[in-house]
Amino acid sequence: MPTFELTRAGQFLATLAAVVVTAYFFARVEVEIEGDAGWAANLPTWRVEDHPLLDIFWGGRAMTGYHAWMFSFIGVIFHFPLAFMGQWSPQLEARALGAVMLFWIVEDWLWFVVNPAFGWRRFKRALIPWHKRWFAGAPVDYWMFGVLSALLFWYAY
Repeated sequence: MPTFELTRAGQFLATLAAVVVTAYFFARVEVEIEGDAGWAANLPTWRVEDHPLLDIFWGGRAMTGYHAWMFSFIGVIFHFPLAFMGQWSPQLEARALGAVMLFWIVEDWLWFVVNPAFGWRRFKRALIPWHKRWFAGAPVDYWMFGVLSALLFWYAY
């Protein structure tokens, strides 16, 4: 059976497009679930507010049952193509991890953009208390994971 295969550049662009589209749809879902109360503030879920590991691994934000399950779910979804195709390599793993990191940056930003309670003009440190560390107009997580995602994509492609 003939197959169509994109060039490396085409694969990279297709991955970026798929990540952005997926992030948009997931941001819309999260706005429907969370409303104007970000970081699952009003959801009936467990929360760990203070723990030293949260500062190191979670940007100082609370760990919630909602986010534990959603982050795990997205990790599995982005690895599904590897399982479906029965393929794995360090480069494919880097591609999946880079895509997951980029997804969370884009999804989080889009949550604010598409949320009627926020919008892009209200994307400010003073109005978003759950993002505790900011640099150059964006949460530090965006910069840190953006660089890590770029390095993983560079290795993968």
